[in-house]
Amino acid sequence: MKEEYASRYLNLGFSGGEKKKNEILQMSILEPKLAILDETDSGLDVDAIRIVAEGVKRIKDESKSILVITHYNKLLDYLEPDYIHILLNGKIVKTGGMELAKEIDDEGYENIKSRFSHI
Repeated sequence: MKEEYASRYLNLGFSGGEKKKNEILQMSILEPKLAILDETDSGLDVDAIRIVAEGVKRIKDESKSILVITHYNKLLDYLEPDYIHILLNGKIVKTGGMELAKEIDDEGYENIKSRFSHI
């Protein structure tokens, strides 16, 4: 973060990317045991996604759990998550690794979703 941000009110006049970076900075200072990042990559350009992912990776350790909710693989490519879950109708219907994200990318979410239409 730029040093000049310290003299601004919280998120006042920040762009979307600056807000997201600020959230990651706050997370690194507060050191929560569980962090939920809901569509943190939404509205970010490729460079900002990379910067946010690097921030998350820096604070990730064995004492923290970080749940990242996303619809895009770019963030997952940078984060290299331990697990990927597909959520449908409020339930986890499938769990895997990066291969699951690739499967969704290749086949589309609707195609995967149709396999679990009974849920």
